[in-house]
Amino acid sequence: MMQAIDEDDFEPAPPRRPLFRRKRVLIPLALLLAIVAAFLALRTPDTDRDAMIAKYGGANATFAAGPAGQHVHYRDQGRRDAPAIVLLHGANSSLQTWEPLVKRLGTSYRIVTLDLPGHGLTGGTPDKEYDADGMIAAVDVVAARLDLDHFILGGNSMGGWVAWRYALAEPGRVDALLLLDAAGMPLRKGEKAPPSNIGFRILQYPLGRWLATQITPRSLIEESLRGSVAKQGIVDDAMIDRYWELLRFPGNREATVLRARMDREPAMASRVGEIKAPTLILFGKQDRLINPTAAETFHERIAGSEVVLLDGIGHLPMEEAPDATAAAITDFLKRRLAAPPARPETR
Repeated sequence: MMQAIDEDDFEPAPPRRPLFRRKRVLIPLALLLAIVAAFLALRTPDTDRDAMIAKYGGANATFAAGPAGQHVHYRDQGRRDAPAIVLLHGANSSLQTWEPLVKRLGTSYRIVTLDLPGHGLTGGTPDKEYDADGMIAAVDVVAARLDLDHFILGGNSMGGWVAWRYALAEPGRVDALLLLDAAGMPLRKGEKAPPSNIGFRILQYPLGRWLATQITPRSLIEESLRGSVAKQGIVDDAMIDRYWELLRFPGNREATVLRARMDREPAMASRVGEIKAPTLILFGKQDRLINPTAAETFHERIAGSEVVLLDGIGHLPMEEAPDATAAAITDFLKRRLAAPPARPETR
């Protein structure tokens, strides 16, 4: 027998909690918090300006003030009464890279090295001019400070690019040109771009460029250095620390990102044949950042130039093979910049 059921005997069931909605909110929030925590844990701040000047410049660190507010760090070493050689370092490097050559050439030449804008102890500059014109201006600032109206000019990688651009802009001031694994030549027909190192590959992407201003792990610097040289034995703790700490000098990481987006004016390579100064082109045969065949391109375009290729050497010949590099430079300069014979009445 069925019993009548009064609808009032039932209580409505409590509403089911929308768990799936809470998960849709909590999971992304947790992920976001994890990303923020990881970013804060990995973030590497700038180094302290004064501490870096004391460590890498010493008590006698010298700076030349420029009209655009630059304070260009430089060193003036070697024989003051000898011909001057001005040397320009590569991207994300510093004047420290030339110290092995200073020791070997300083007894015969006056050696001037400088930290280009956005590098080393020069750091970021107020005008943020990190293109060829900005780099050339820094060379002029130091040359004016030292009263150098002409000099031998050399550069490695990006510094080599600045050097040959300077020779085009100021031909009367460059007595000779030294291009060490210099940048700026186009790929040859059928040639592929070199693999480069991880640091430069990261800068190819917008996110990578932003992260490069915030996160700079020491391990990344070590990997980039090892990808740049063939002689791995030169990459020691002191070298890694130097590149890592100076890259984080105030303004340098921002400059690195701005340079990555800069127009390198590749069409200028077609003008390199205008250079008349005696030119030495020295490359490491195992360079993995710039194809060593670029040496041949430079040689074909610069009349009277000479080429030296070093076996077993990568992108930094002045640090990987300072003896061979110094010997090649000395031989070239002695032959190509020989003093004219004395006039009869003064012999």
